[in-house]
Amino acid sequence: MERKVMVQDVVFDLGGVVFRWQPLVLLQELFPTRVTNETMASEWASAIFQTFHPEADWALFDLGLIEPQPLAKRIAQRTGLAEADLLHLIVNIPPHLLPIQGTVDLIHDLKAQGHRLYFLSNMPAGYADHLVRENDFFALFEDGIFSAHVQQIKPQPNIFATAQARWPLQGTPVFIDDVQHNIDAAALHGWQPIRFETPQQVRSALVGLNCLATA
Repeated sequence: MERKVMVQDVVFDLGGVVFRWQPLVLLQELFPTRVTNETMASEWASAIFQTFHPEADWALFDLGLIEPQPLAKRIAQRTGLAEADLLHLIVNIPPHLLPIQGTVDLIHDLKAQGHRLYFLSNMPAGYADHLVRENDFFALFEDGIFSAHVQQIKPQPNIFATAQARWPLQGTPVFIDDVQHNIDAAALHGWQPIRFETPQQVRSALVGLNCLATA
């Protein structure tokens, strides 16, 4: 006899959870003669994307406070990398953000079992537009927030408060993200976090929370 699941609100991060985000792979693909191994790719990625803080270059991009051209210039001035190379990287990220099929399957299964689905994503406006336009499964979400649209960003508490105020959440929402500081922020906000590693691991965690009938 199939057990009855408890209908809940489930909130997904997008990059690294619903869509692949592999900057080391991307850098080696875009610059094969200069980024020739994973160590070099890691050095480039650390310099370009930085450790998160709200005034970091890429955070400003996620917040919708800077456009690609001035972003490339700003990173070039800070790192010494060529502005043209950085702009090439920035404009080629959206096609790299391909759906992770196991997560897409999970979204469909959760929706079929009656759950209310949302997304909460740090994402520049242009990337957000691309993802929504190219992926029809966004219709399965009740609503979602892109950081650039509200000029708020994870893991800052205000974006969680905005989500809480905007969405008709009932009880404790489940929050799925691949970044630990976002997981920690969600927990502090009273949400039930699941740190994403693989779609199957998240599926098993949701079964354990009685959100899915089977793994």
